[in-house]
Amino acid sequence: MKPVNVLICALGGEGGGVLAEWLYSAAVRAGHAAQATSIPGVAQRTGATTYYVEVWPEPATSHPGRRPVFSLNPAPGAIDLLVSSELLETVRQVGNGMVSPDRTQVISSTTRMLTVAEKMQPTDGRADAAQLVATLQRHVKAAELLDLAQLAQQAGTAISAVLFGAIAASGALPFARSVYEETITASGKGVAASLRGFALAYDAVTQRRAQQAIVEAALQPAPAPDLRALGRARVASYQDEAYAQLYEQRLDRFSDPAIRAELARWLALWMAFDDIVRVAALKLVSTRQERVRREAKVGDDELLKLYDHFKPGVPEFAALLPHSLATRLQAWDRRRVAAGREPWALPLKVGTHTVLGTLALRFVAALKGQRRRGSRFALEQALIERWLDAVALGEAQDPALGLELAKCGRLIKGYGSTNERGKENLLHIIQHLAGRDAATVRAAREAALADDAGLALDQTLTAHGAPKRPLREQVVRWYRRRPDETIRA
Repeated sequence: MKPVNVLICALGGEGGGVLAEWLYSAAVRAGHAAQATSIPGVAQRTGATTYYVEVWPEPATSHPGRRPVFSLNPAPGAIDLLVSSELLETVRQVGNGMVSPDRTQVISSTTRMLTVAEKMQPTDGRADAAQLVATLQRHVKAAELLDLAQLAQQAGTAISAVLFGAIAASGALPFARSVYEETITASGKGVAASLRGFALAYDAVTQRRAQQAIVEAALQPAPAPDLRALGRARVASYQDEAYAQLYEQRLDRFSDPAIRAELARWLALWMAFDDIVRVAALKLVSTRQERVRREAKVGDDELLKLYDHFKPGVPEFAALLPHSLATRLQAWDRRRVAAGREPWALPLKVGTHTVLGTLALRFVAALKGQRRRGSRFALEQALIERWLDAVALGEAQDPALGLELAKCGRLIKGYGSTNERGKENLLHIIQHLAGRDAATVRAAREAALADDAGLALDQTLTAHGAPKRPLREQVVRWYRRRPDETIRA
């Protein structure tokens, strides 16, 4: 007879240690010998803390005078139950060889918390959830996959309580449900909420047939969204119906379905560029207040004070001004910078929970009409047309070339210097490579996405006989050293 080996993977603040202690306590309460150990992880979401629990499957009364010998660390391929609060962490343990297809049962949340590596990618670096699930299914004996974070939120408790309920319902350990619930009650902290989370997970996991249907549905490819309809709705909400009609007219210029589908996404994102009007509107969305209250765990009997910090500069104000006024304001700010001063900006702290703060944001959000009269709106539309003209010429020459030029729209992202750099890269590719073949444009686009500094793009440009991007002026600022300050080599 062998012990039941349980490996728990939890991120920081999710109560993994509490869960391991509960499992150990439940085993002792049920009269079984057990042992629990932990291996600390690292910060910044590059790994989880793992907890290892071994439980003897028979009560101690069945073998009087004999005590089992437990292991301190989990052994690859010798895990009976793998419990994880995050999908990628679950698959990470598969990669570590901890699971076995003829032995390991998995309880995992479908929730994703992006890793540092995923966030660092200039483009969409998220791991494909469907592929993660498929990998998991191939390497384990059985899997229970459910949205544990949603259940924890519904119960108003930590995810550890929900995981505890899922473990109890899995049948991996020979304990009655009452043993688990008594263990929670004996802990004495957040008992009511923990019991709610426990019950929700227990009931969810016991519905085996329903859970199997969820797993099978997760493995099926999701139907492709109607990007054109989504894009139209986005630009209509951003500006007005006339702007949405312009979006459709721009798409209708192209006959190739692949090019039109690719443009539908990137054109909508570019046409709905970020500015202070859009930021103010997003701050007022009702779901944002609900999300903040949820993330801050504000109770129904508690007040929430929410402050938003803004620091708009000359570019943000000039964007809403006519071209002549915007030019003068930007020239004034350039003179400031050339003189060694910081670019002008207006730091603001707005209490969104107050009437005055909400009215201020509503005033800014109501400036949609001013957008059309602003200098940035005209500039963005001109740049969009340059891009679309290049795509149209590429489509006429070779649909594959037109498609690659359409995909260059993903270079436009973010705001501020990131947005400006993306537009500069796109325009440079259009100007010098639009008449080349599709492979050349693809190589340049991928190089532009490879690093923010643009070194890879410059190398690709020169490799294909195109000039590097022009150098940008950088103001050198000199700072006076304090008399008491020393310089160390």
